[in-house]
Amino acid sequence: MVVGRLAPSPTGSLHLGNVRTFLWAWLSARSQGGRVILRIEDLETNRVKPGACERLVEELAWLGFDWDEGPVRQTERRDRYRALFPKLDAYPCACSRADLEQAAPHEGDAEPRYPGTCREHPPPVARSWRFRVEPGVLAFDDLLSGRHEIDVAGTVGDFVVAKSPDDPAYQFAVVADDIAMGVTEVVRGDDLIPSTARQILLYRKLGAPVPAYGHVPLVVGPDGKRLAKRHGDGRISTYRARGVAPERVIGAVARWSGFDVTAARPADLVGRWSWDRPRERVVLTPDRFRL
Repeated sequence: MVVGRLAPSPTGSLHLGNVRTFLWAWLSARSQGGRVILRIEDLETNRVKPGACERLVEELAWLGFDWDEGPVRQTERRDRYRALFPKLDAYPCACSRADLEQAAPHEGDAEPRYPGTCREHPPPVARSWRFRVEPGVLAFDDLLSGRHEIDVAGTVGDFVVAKSPDDPAYQFAVVADDIAMGVTEVVRGDDLIPSTARQILLYRKLGAPVPAYGHVPLVVGPDGKRLAKRHGDGRISTYRARGVAPERVIGAVARWSGFDVTAARPADLVGRWSWDRPRERVVLTPDRFRL
C-alpha cells in the first residue's frame, strides 16, 4: 500500500504555498488508495510558536484534509532517534558556520561545502555530528521532474545529521520517521531536491528501502523568493477570519495546479489526479491573494 505523509512545521502560519504542496501529497496518496500520516515536525523547539501545532491540525481539517495516523509530533520520538543514531557511524565536528565560510568560500545563499576538517581527527567537544559522504554522483527519478543527478560529496560534503546524539537534525529525523512509519512516497516542495540526495544516502546506510519522491514547484512572490509577509497575507487564518470558504482556498491552489475548478474540497479532486502537472513555480502576484 502507498503511504504518504503531510509534514508541516509549526514555526509559522499555514499559508497558500503550504496548502498547495499538501494538496499534491494528499491527492497522490488517496488516488492510489493509500494511507496518509500527519506528522508535525517540531524539533526546532526555539522556533515553535505557542499553539501553532494545534492551529495547523485545525486548519488542515477545516480545508478538508484527513489522515489515517497522527498527528505525530517529532518531539515525542527522541528515543527512536537516539536508538538509531549509532547506525549512521557519524563523527563529531567542532566547526562553526563561520569556520566553513572562511575555509570554503561560496556564492550567495549556497551552502558552503564542508572540507572534512574533523573527519580524520574528531574533536573532544562537538558542535555537531556529520555523516561521511563518499565521492560519486547520486541519481534519482522524481515523479514530476524526472531524472536528477547530484554530487553530494562535491557540493556539500559530509553533512550534519545531529547537533548531538540526543538532538537530531532535519536530514536524519525525517528519514528515521519515514522508515518507522512505512512511508513509501514523499511529496514536498522543490526547494528540498538537494536534501533528497542526502536522505537517500541515509536510507542506504540504514538498509531501508527508498521511497518515491515528488517535488512540488513552490509558490513564490514576484521576486522569485519563498512567500513572506512582504508579498502579501496568504495565511489561512486570515482567509478564515474574512469568511472565505475552504472550498475557495482549495479551488485557488487547485487552479494553480492545473485543475479547472473554482471551488472544491480535496476529496472532489481525487479521481482527477495525475502527476501530469505544471512544472513551473507559481508567482503569487497581489491580485492572486484575493480569493
